[in-house]
Amino acid sequence: MPEHTVSSYDEELTAIAGRIAEMGGIAESAISNAVSALVTQDLELARETIQQDGRLDELWSEIEVKLVEIIARRQPLGADLREIMAAGRISNDLERVGDLAKNVAKRVIAIDSDLKSKQLAIGVEHITELALAQLKNVLDAYTSKDAEAARKVRDGDEEVDTMYTSLFRELLTYMMEDPRNITQCAHLLFCAKNIERIGDHATNIAENVYYMVTGERLSDNRPKVDETGVALM
Repeated sequence: MPEHTVSSYDEELTAIAGRIAEMGGIAESAISNAVSALVTQDLELARETIQQDGRLDELWSEIEVKLVEIIARRQPLGADLREIMAAGRISNDLERVGDLAKNVAKRVIAIDSDLKSKQLAIGVEHITELALAQLKNVLDAYTSKDAEAARKVRDGDEEVDTMYTSLFRELLTYMMEDPRNITQCAHLLFCAKNIERIGDHATNIAENVYYMVTGERLSDNRPKVDETGVALM
């Protein structure tokens, strides 16, 4: 392949990686802002967070179109094909992370003044900090093509699940002790489940990064300890 062609191809891949990095930054900001809006009942911040999702959708669409063009023109194989396929899957996960953050922000608006106790929201803050750390670490692993860092993120999903299970039981206890807590705790459970799912998407990204770098799949025995048995939509 001529040198100028190789250079052009590298530039295309770098541009896609840059768009994924932008998606990651927006997704991280959206999660942080959505939960901050929840705790402070900042409706304006919640609305701004919902608006952020539009840019994520635009970037995701741009990446999808560009990847199809590259495959059609370059017909990549081996490591190049793995990198392209990983980029598509990672951008899809980040788009879903944005949707989950938007769900939390929408819930803030739905709650309005129903969140009587800010203390009850502390657990949601804690699981968010952990999920955000997972997301940041896996995006760093993607940028640096660090398979071992990606593996650590995948293994760390168990901690997110454990914290979610603990929070679920705590909020359920509050609901049983005082029926007046039911509405606000139900809202918080919805938000916590969305954050837990963000951790799952970080794990998906980790598995794709590992495969992109090594050409091998991580074991299907993914750590998963959500014991609540409840699906919140």
